[in-house]
Amino acid sequence: MVLAVLPLLAACASTSYRPVSDTPVRIGKPYQVRGVTYVPAADPSYEELGYASWYGHESGNMTANGERFRPNGISAAHRTLPLPTYVEVTALDTGRTILVRINDRGPFAPGRIIDLSQGAASLLGIRRQGVAPVRVRRVEPPERDRKRLRDGKAAVERPPVPEATLVSWRARLTRTMK
Repeated sequence: MVLAVLPLLAACASTSYRPVSDTPVRIGKPYQVRGVTYVPAADPSYEELGYASWYGHESGNMTANGERFRPNGISAAHRTLPLPTYVEVTALDTGRTILVRINDRGPFAPGRIIDLSQGAASLLGIRRQGVAPVRVRRVEPPERDRKRLRDGKAAVERPPVPEATLVSWRARLTRTMK
């Protein structure tokens, strides 16, 4: 009798999380949050300056992509890019650049363009700040980096951005925020 019940208990314990995969890529339908409509779209040339925040207390929750959220993984949330999408995120204060896999929706706070997992914020060096100026650019990384990110690990280290470029980006950000 006990042996007959075990498979039923195992089925009850299963979740509806999808395995971590890059297929299918999901653009998604328009959606509303707090009265604002967001329209997901493919944008191969996406590049934006703004502010990043981070989240990490949602451990085990399902991402918008249907995957289990891993706070220490190197992932992020974006309001409109397809799921998944890979982006480079550069901290404008330090020039440190990391590769991140977007698998969730957000942030929904004004002025923020990306919400990093706790692991990504730590890797980028902005976890203590909470919110930091960044540049986000869509990229097509090699499969070895994609696999590392799907596994929750950091991609190969990227070179820092030169100070002259950072100065230019900071000035552009200041102009756009006025």
